[in-house]
Amino acid sequence: MKKLLLATAATALFAGASSAEDVKMGIILGFTGPLESITPNMATGAELAITEVNESGKFTLGTVVPVRADSTCIDAAAATAAADRLITAEGIKAIMGADCSGVTGAILQNAARTNGVAMISPSATSPALSTAEDDGLFFRTAPSDARQGVVMTEILMDKGIKTVALTYTNNDYGKGLADSFAEAFTAAGGTVTINAPHEDDKADYSAEVASLASAGGEVLVVAGYTDKGGKSIIQASLDSGAFSTFVLPDGMVGQKLVDDIGEGLTGSFGQYPGTDSQGAEVFQSLATAAGFDGTSAFAPESYDAAALIMLAMAAAGSTDSKDWAPKVMDLANAPGEPILPGELGKALELIAAGTDIDYVGATAVELIGPGESAGNYREIEIKDGKIETIRFR
Repeated sequence: MKKLLLATAATALFAGASSAEDVKMGIILGFTGPLESITPNMATGAELAITEVNESGKFTLGTVVPVRADSTCIDAAAATAAADRLITAEGIKAIMGADCSGVTGAILQNAARTNGVAMISPSATSPALSTAEDDGLFFRTAPSDARQGVVMTEILMDKGIKTVALTYTNNDYGKGLADSFAEAFTAAGGTVTINAPHEDDKADYSAEVASLASAGGEVLVVAGYTDKGGKSIIQASLDSGAFSTFVLPDGMVGQKLVDDIGEGLTGSFGQYPGTDSQGAEVFQSLATAAGFDGTSAFAPESYDAAALIMLAMAAAGSTDSKDWAPKVMDLANAPGEPILPGELGKALELIAAGTDIDYVGATAVELIGPGESAGNYREIEIKDGKIETIRFR
């Protein structure tokens, strides 16, 4: 990380002027919609970081206040309206979010850029976001699905599986992941027998399942959502006997899915972003003490996104996005004093002293290229009604 240059007198003056103010951070996630069962842990993860910073007493720009809004995950217009409301009516200084790729892109282009508000998404994974025009305002602590496609291929090849049927939710996330996976799997010598989109919220998926079954494949890859069409396709496949084993990418990994499907998911497997780093272990302990599941998909990434926003503000001595957004990449990468979860107060002290930090966080954060995670994944399998970790990649 480049040396943090803080003008002590100027920073003290700014802090004195704004220390009594609320610094509002938008928490824009799909509290309703196809990921609503994992969203609460994501929001709580971000708010855990906010509480930690406030309780440290070291954040001199004011008290950080989370303001939640519903992205719906799938309705771009509703998500944009929610973001606009937080920016114009609530006066938020940053966005922790959004979650699903399509609504994240819509907020970026139609609310964040137009108002000059920076955002860090914990879970938007579409490869298209890597090249989106963002005016330096967009970052993500989750890796691109270009990386997930390769990891999923490696898992399948390690299991000796060479033919798969593939269905994906018909949006930016689903298509981006399906294309990345199909390219990687084919290049590795595998065969995708069918690559078919599905719509969410249908009452009957028998036609889609019939097409998938007709194409054949040792397993069915379901690049969908835990609470919508992806779940329904799995259930319809089990009911008809079309497939008995399913590959579950990140949007399909949730305990509620396992509970809802039951024994039929035993032996299915997949992956979602995660790491076995020291920071991950610390975060899980903090989450347990706070009463939520720290291993839940994208909860650690949410903590890291919120933490990076606040640390960048501290490094800039400003809550204005044009000032703090340029600090994010430096804070997230070496060199510097490593910072783990639970050490945000320490990080603020070091920043105030002009000392370099390397925010490692809950996910071994390393931001590359266009401000996105380099990418680590947790390989999982469904066993005895639970999501069991097999290894990390």
